[in-house]
Amino acid sequence: MPTARQGSIRLFRFNGIDLFLHWSWFLVAVIEINGRTKSYSSLIWNVLEYLALFLIVMLHEFGHALACRQVGGTANQIVLWPLGGVAFVDPPPRPGATLWSIAAGPLVNVALMPVLLALWWLSRSLGWAGEMPNVHALLVTIFWINLGLLMFNMLPIYPLDGGQILRALLWFLLGRARSLMVATVLGFVGVAGFIALALWRQSVWFGVLAVFMLMNCWGGLRHAQALLRLAKLPRRDEFACPRCKTAPPVGDFWKCGRCGQPFDTFQTGGVCPHCSAQFAVTKCLDCGAEQPMSEWMNSALIHSHS
Repeated sequence: MPTARQGSIRLFRFNGIDLFLHWSWFLVAVIEINGRTKSYSSLIWNVLEYLALFLIVMLHEFGHALACRQVGGTANQIVLWPLGGVAFVDPPPRPGATLWSIAAGPLVNVALMPVLLALWWLSRSLGWAGEMPNVHALLVTIFWINLGLLMFNMLPIYPLDGGQILRALLWFLLGRARSLMVATVLGFVGVAGFIALALWRQSVWFGVLAVFMLMNCWGGLRHAQALLRLAKLPRRDEFACPRCKTAPPVGDFWKCGRCGQPFDTFQTGGVCPHCSAQFAVTKCLDCGAEQPMSEWMNSALIHSHS
């Protein structure tokens, strides 16, 4: 998965969210634009079609990011690349927050459907199919692009939006770790289907998609296994994460940034017993948030009285 530090160009910032474009997008754009020269009377319409795809994917990813921030999560970065886009969202570890953060992306495509359908209908009513065939063909193509992206993203295959929405719904019933486990196992089934499709169609793109999904399913499976192990550990009830309200586990699970030795930061008050390095903030192993030790204590007192 690309990141802003791996060959991406920063385009602009909107509402505190940086949009990056991966360099490979330009390469694939040239290939795709030149490969569809028979669709329109000139190459400029192919360029406009690809820019429309760029715009739809961008709006989809901003839907994820803005929804995540709406529920109190972190979302500061979006990267667009040939296979679509990646919104780096970190919603609060709650099923409802996760569900809204993921579902908001496809809902953008749903919201675009009546607009694009109205433009298509207007084009037909005004006779643009005969008078301005390039405009009519572009509007029709944009409609199908949006619909195709929506249908593809809603496939219940992790890490596609449909697979992550399924995971969020299962979270209400099975819990955080087991829901992720089920979603990734189903994702492996979907990966097998994409590999078969890639071989049948002899498609490089389906093969790349299969590899991308396989890597994410494997990472999700390992994360689910780690969450299951973490859930079985004894906890320190006198502390609670200010973000997810979860008590930290007992044990040497924090690593000193100076000497690299593991230690229990809550037992030592944030001081490494090996080199005496002191840490102002402590990372939650459940949600990943970093907060001062004093806030962990205050959060535990508030949580116990609520």
